Amino acid sequence: MDIVKNPNIDWLGKKWIFICVSSLLAVLSLFSLLAMKGLNLGVDFTGGTLVYVKFNATPDLESVRGALSQAGLNAEGVTRFDEPEANEVQIRMARVESEEAEDLSLESGRVFEALFNAYDQGKVQGEKADLNNLSAARLGTLLGELDPEGKRSELGISEHSEYYDGVGEQIVDARNERSGLFGDFSELDGLNLPAAVVQSVKDATYLGSFTIISVESVGPKVGRELRERAQSAVLFSLLGMLIYIAFRFRPIYGLAAIIALFHDVFLTLGLFSITGKELSLTVIAALLTLVGYSINDTIVVFDRVRENLKLMRRADMISIFNASINQTLNRTIMTSGMTFLAVFALYIWGGDALNGFSFALVAGIIVGTYSSVAIASPIVLWWENFSEQRKARARG
Repeated sequence: MDIVKNPNIDWLGKKWIFICVSSLLAVLSLFSLLAMKGLNLGVDFTGGTLVYVKFNATPDLESVRGALSQAGLNAEGVTRFDEPEANEVQIRMARVESEEAEDLSLESGRVFEALFNAYDQGKVQGEKADLNNLSAARLGTLLGELDPEGKRSELGISEHSEYYDGVGEQIVDARNERSGLFGDFSELDGLNLPAAVVQSVKDATYLGSFTIISVESVGPKVGRELRERAQSAVLFSLLGMLIYIAFRFRPIYGLAAIIALFHDVFLTLGLFSITGKELSLTVIAALLTLVGYSINDTIVVFDRVRENLKLMRRADMISIFNASINQTLNRTIMTSGMTFLAVFALYIWGGDALNGFSFALVAGIIVGTYSSVAIASPIVLWWENFSEQRKARARG
């Protein structure tokens, strides 16, 4: 399908415009990376702990920060997570220098204690447990001790425990289906539980204001290893592509393609620095995807150039490159356009967990498609002209 009918655009005639645009973006990216924000490295690379907390009401971030600070916890960031109505907060704890200095797994417990003192201390009466933070096993044990249905005399010890463990699992599963929190004890009424069990739960527990839904911890040593491996993955992928393209075409084609790829990755990282988005392992995966996608587009153009060098023997190099780009333009629009729509939808509706990944692909597809025309082709053209001029001087 031809989206653009018989395109005849002088792409190489606009090479200085492209070079100026790329240079400006590169300078902005370099300034942001070196003099301004730099890269916002995720916990995967720096080490530390991410604690995700869900509240039963809209959280006041300043209050959360104050509660953590009052407890002596150094939180590097307290931000909203997911959709606003989800009432979820991401707490990023400050990194530690070594695993021996501090057990990262204890961070979530300290966060819970700090938030408990700020939000739920006044709700505790006697020995009541927090229903919104009880595990199924602990709730089953609690119900087994209370034995609201008098099953102890009817069943053996193991059957008695299994029965109340099942009841505990039913209640906790229902809580998790309600996004991890019960807002009111009336929500227990629709679970088809015996009235004695429901009343016992109401008497023995209270509903906490929050719950910790997940924790991610990475030690600093592991973070350094992941950072080094991510750098190696990108560099080795570029080296491998350089070797392949140099063998498949000519060395200058491989060099031009790698310069274009470096351009794509650098500008994408610059956008991450400018916007302050977090650089994580999923973003590295997106960058590697971008590298593969961009090089594929460049190879398609170079392959058509190679064919046209045989078919258009009398034409100059500018005409050959323009013709090659125009001949592959509809293919580029179809593949890049469809992929862009898919990843843009992922960026809009994919949620916070995929935001960095999809943002890298959205930016990378635009930059990668642009670089195949605006960066790789002018480099090869410059080298061909330079070679011709050198040969002419040698003959003269």
